[in-house]
Amino acid sequence: MASGRHARHATIGDVTVTFDDHAAGAASSLFVRACRGIRDERPPVWFMRQAGRSLPEYRRLREGVPMLESCARPDMVTEITLQPVRRYGVDAAVFYSDIVVPLKAIGMDVDIKPGVGPVVARPIRSRDDLEQLRPLEPDDVDFVDESVRALVQELGATPLIGFAGAPFTLASYLVEGGPSKHHQVTKAMMHSDPDLWHELLSRVAGISATFLQVQIAAGASVIQLFDSWAGALSAADYARFVQPHSTEVLSAVTDVPRIHFGVGTSEFLGLMGDAGAEVVGVDWRLPLDEASRRVPGKPVQGNLDPALLGADWSVIEAEVDRVIAEGRNAPAHVFNLGHGVLPDTDPDVLARVVDRVQAAGA
Repeated sequence: MASGRHARHATIGDVTVTFDDHAAGAASSLFVRACRGIRDERPPVWFMRQAGRSLPEYRRLREGVPMLESCARPDMVTEITLQPVRRYGVDAAVFYSDIVVPLKAIGMDVDIKPGVGPVVARPIRSRDDLEQLRPLEPDDVDFVDESVRALVQELGATPLIGFAGAPFTLASYLVEGGPSKHHQVTKAMMHSDPDLWHELLSRVAGISATFLQVQIAAGASVIQLFDSWAGALSAADYARFVQPHSTEVLSAVTDVPRIHFGVGTSEFLGLMGDAGAEVVGVDWRLPLDEASRRVPGKPVQGNLDPALLGADWSVIEAEVDRVIAEGRNAPAHVFNLGHGVLPDTDPDVLARVVDRVQAAGA
């Protein structure tokens, strides 16, 4: 791998920030190369939610500390992000945070309720409610800058993935006031008041873009845009009401490779690919060879069903091998789950999955 230091640049608003890439090796790592469409001797591997509830060391550290407080403490963020890298030897770390952190940082009354998820005290239902959404300034999340810089120093040649929530997923929480199975209020606003909807998503897109720009300027090697709830939409609604705003975020962060991931989005995977990211994340519902046909020319990420990690090892082993084989149809493949690690997943099983992937050929 390459060594030494070189300057990188990121634009936040109208300001271009120059910073050192402490770990030049991260830029030439297996993971970053795969995100750029370069196939190497094997696929790199990391897991969504690898830093979190499935690890006993995480649970011990978080005991008595609310989620959003832990995300604002650089010492905890650094330690939690590093825990799965130490335990599993994964090929990338993912920044420990939450998609509502930037909303909290601009002063919104939002909290994460255990067993529920993000809850918004004053949902956005009218144009007057939009005034809660002021632009995010880098100083609002100085703890993110501090955390990422500390992690880049600790990780060395292991790349760090920054992330943010995609506009639709964040907007659905803001409109519904919390998690929703059917997104009734969201869809009603989308169709009944499209001007309000587009203004809402444009503001959210700006917040997510700045949140990502801060992470990139501090040294993140790759970013991922999560759209956990986009699968609630039809392809037509996604194209009309959502894709332009996801494109807005992704076009604002071109300094590093970008991954775009959604859950239940197989029917409009091509539209997600067209939003601008280099890599398209795929959930477990669609085989990677078919996914590659739907996003031609793009690397894919995924897509072992996280629920199968509770099966017998012979089942898991066969599924890992299948995912790797199907991923060979894409220009490059990043091995991952089809969604996040489930809380009761046995860490020893994840360690065996990492070993299996890292022993595989390209």
